[in-house]
Amino acid sequence: MSRKNFATTLFTLLVCIGAGPLLARTPIPAGITLDRTAAASAGVSADVLNLALSALTCGVASGELATPPTLTLIDYSLPSTQPRLWVFDLRSGRMLFKELVAHGRNTGENLATRFSDAMNSHQSSLGLFVTSDTYVGNNGYSLRLDGLEPGVNARARERAIVMHGAPYVDVKLAETQGRLGRSWGCPALREAVARDVINTIRGGGVIFSYYPDAHWLKTSRFLNGCGGAATPRLGSGQAVLSTS
Repeated sequence: MSRKNFATTLFTLLVCIGAGPLLARTPIPAGITLDRTAAASAGVSADVLNLALSALTCGVASGELATPPTLTLIDYSLPSTQPRLWVFDLRSGRMLFKELVAHGRNTGENLATRFSDAMNSHQSSLGLFVTSDTYVGNNGYSLRLDGLEPGVNARARERAIVMHGAPYVDVKLAETQGRLGRSWGCPALREAVARDVINTIRGGGVIFSYYPDAHWLKTSRFLNGCGGAATPRLGSGQAVLSTS
């Protein structure tokens, strides 16, 4: 079974055991739009996007998030040599970026397989994050992230898991060695685009990092604890999310 088919099968299983009905019942934050047609054309899995919207909706409903201006979706089930980070403007619905992103050196080679929130693990973390402020550090212009899921990503600050540019996120390097270079757990981007992405999503944007990890999918309170998630109302190629 391919990795993509496995993810779809797992999502279907979750629907069968109860996650699906929850997705259909959650109230949706008002004023959010997202162009699903553009997302699909850019390689975004509809199932993964639904999970991201579920987590976002739960975060807003629980009061842990203000309605975010942007959604950054990272799909770590895809190989590092393939664009697997997308940024959406949730006010206009437009997709703003489609980019390569590195994972942690102990998360895997070209394919990510292991995730952790442990100190010094040098692994990427899954789940829902909110973006914070910027600073200039050892990796240049960087964006601080706050993980919202204890045991999954809540040590992001303590671990210095930030978004930054890196020379090892490079198409030619990926072609030569069969994978991107790897970070110490940070979602590192191409240097040429990192500043623009960071400036777009900083200060309250949401990042949803996905991998079909059965334990996380079953236990995440943002996917299971709010009684529902986003059900799109489709029109003219857009998913218009509303409370109706």
